[in-house]
This record gives sequence, structure tokens and C-alpha cells, in this order.
Amino acid sequence: MQHPSIAGWAHSKFGRADESGLEQLIAAVVPDALLHAGVDAHDIDGVFVGVYNNGFSPQAFEASLVGMAVPELANVPAVHCENACATGSAALYAAADFIAAGRGKIALVTGAEKMSSTSTQAAGDIMLSACYRTEEGDVDGGFAGIFCQIAARYFQEHGDHSEELAMISSKNHKHGLLNPYAHMQKELSTEYCNTVTEKNPLVAGGPLRRTDCSLISDGAAALVLVHPDLASSMQRSILFRARNQVNDVLALSKRDPIEFAGARNAWDKSLTEASVELNDLDMIETHDCFTIAELLEYEAMGLAERGKGGDVIREGLTTREGRLPVNPSGGLKSRGHPLGATGVSQHVMAAMQLAGEAGDMQLPDVNLAGVFNMGGVAVANYVSILERTR
Repeated sequence: MQHPSIAGWAHSKFGRADESGLEQLIAAVVPDALLHAGVDAHDIDGVFVGVYNNGFSPQAFEASLVGMAVPELANVPAVHCENACATGSAALYAAADFIAAGRGKIALVTGAEKMSSTSTQAAGDIMLSACYRTEEGDVDGGFAGIFCQIAARYFQEHGDHSEELAMISSKNHKHGLLNPYAHMQKELSTEYCNTVTEKNPLVAGGPLRRTDCSLISDGAAALVLVHPDLASSMQRSILFRARNQVNDVLALSKRDPIEFAGARNAWDKSLTEASVELNDLDMIETHDCFTIAELLEYEAMGLAERGKGGDVIREGLTTREGRLPVNPSGGLKSRGHPLGATGVSQHVMAAMQLAGEAGDMQLPDVNLAGVFNMGGVAVANYVSILERTR
């Protein structure tokens, strides 16, 4: 399969956005992405929209909103994709398949979510639709409660790793200080994150604390993908060296919830397809919706054996100064997690590093980057390997 290249992008600041809804969030990034890629609206052959929604907005039919936000795109074929927290990557992969199938040469991808207008209680219930409600729909604390159960299971089998989770949180907040798009640009010490206080209470009965949880955010991001035939004519070209999706069983009762087997398989497939090893990567953007997720992803991607993920952060391997920086953008923990935008945002953050356009976030000598985005509890697992070619 011939993979497309990323030619341009745009990214809003995540957080509590002034924009009133999805249409306005999309309008804030799509024109800038086209300008950055050096293409016009009439050059776009297909539009792919990632919005989770499921009750965050009364407006459905989200694919049509791009044409409302940018009238020049109103007659371009557009589709809406949804795949839980991996919604943005679902839209991105659909666009890449569209190009690989020969249906078009240039595709626009945008992901967006407006979450802050919804009460915390209602948002928690909406997000539970990304789990198996038949068995998990009544868990106290919603999705946070599910990840608390996962953390408790991990601690039971491998010992208390609360401090290592606090180190992951602190690391990502330190990285996020350099990201102008981040929701929370605030340094949090490991000691602060590891101490239960009124400002940092246990959630859903623990063992996770508030600082172990990503933020409810608004935001949008957009990418322009181009066919390999056009990549050489673009100002920049970030090539998909590999991209793979691997699903796992939705119900946690049907699998080992602390293995992240689907994520492991997606990483193995992508590294094999790209003909590289994990150590060849210069950075990774991964899905730290909760700190226990990042720790489990260290094990799934092969940085550590099962039960040894805590050693990775203790040794500093995933800091900006480490051998393999993970989430130099601050990750979901600091950057924020507007559900439909996250997968697109992660790819934008990696592409910025590869293009040398990451500003204060820029790492030295980034030529090969990995991206991991997951839907639900490691159910829909997307792994991309990106390479700078121009």
C-alpha cells in the first residue's frame, strides 16, 4: 500500500473554548490547515470529520458542518467517523484509505469536540458509552472509575506504583509548559501529584488521583493529506511509514484488562511494516487519558516487560532528555482531551516535531516518530509511524 503524506495542519488551543459549538471550532482550524499546506478548498477531494458527540452536542450530521464552516467545501464529499477516544485517528485512517484507493489525491481531516458546555456528571455518563455498558455502565466514577479498577488490578499483581504514576503526570505537565496549545500549562511536582489532598483527591475511590486523569476539554485540529505523487511538490512532507489498527474485545471481563494486547499487536505490526525497531524512533505521542494508561503502554510498546513499566519513568527514558521522549507535547494529561480531536492532535504534534516547526517544544534531530491513539480501554488501537521526507 502506498501511504499518503501530511502536507499541512492547524491546531486550536485546547481548554474551555470561546467558540459556541462544533461548527465554530472547525471554522477556526480548517482554513489555517489549507493555508499551511498551500492548497485551496477546490483542491480537496474528500473531507473526513472526527467527532465523538454521543450527546455532547445536539447537532449531529457532523460531516456537513465543514461545509457550513467553510462554504467553499460545501460540495466536497464528506463523511463523519466515530470510534470512541480514537475518533480522530479513525477519520485520519479513513482519509488515508480514500487516497490509497485512488478515490482522490488530497484529503482534509478535522477532529473536534465541544465538551465544556456539558455538566461533569453528564459528560461522565456520555463517556461511559465508550465501554461495555451491559457490564461496566454502573461503575462509580464513570470512565475514571474503570481506570481506577485497572490501576488497582495492576497494583494487586505488581505492587503499588502510585509514585511512578505521579512521575508520569509530573513529566507530562512539565512538557506541556512548552506547548502553547495545551489546556493546562502548569508545572506539577511528583510530590504534589503523589499526595492526596483536598485539591488532589482520590477519584472513584482510588487509587488514581485527580492528577492522574486527563482534562475535559474543547478543541479542534486539522490535517491535509496528499497522495505520494503530490508529496514532492509540497512545502513539507511527513510520510506515513506505517499505520495499523488492531481491535480488542470491548468487555473487560473477556480479556486481561492490564495487558493492552491490542495495543501491543498494533505496535508490533507497525514496527514490522516500517522495518524499524522501537529504539529507532526519536519520539512518541501516546494516549495518556489516565497515567496508568501511559504506564501500560510502555509495556505494550515494548519499552518494558509486563509489570516493569514503572522502571521506564524512574530511569527517565521518556522525558524530553531521555532516550525516547514520550508526549513532548504534554500528552492528553496536559494538552487536554477533546475526544474527537485527540487522534488528529497527536498526529499534528508529531508532524510539527518532524518538520522542525514545534517551536519551544522542538526536540533535536527528530526523523522518525510514533503515535498511539486508543478508543475505549485499549479496544480500538491505532499506531502510526511517521517519517520526515521533506
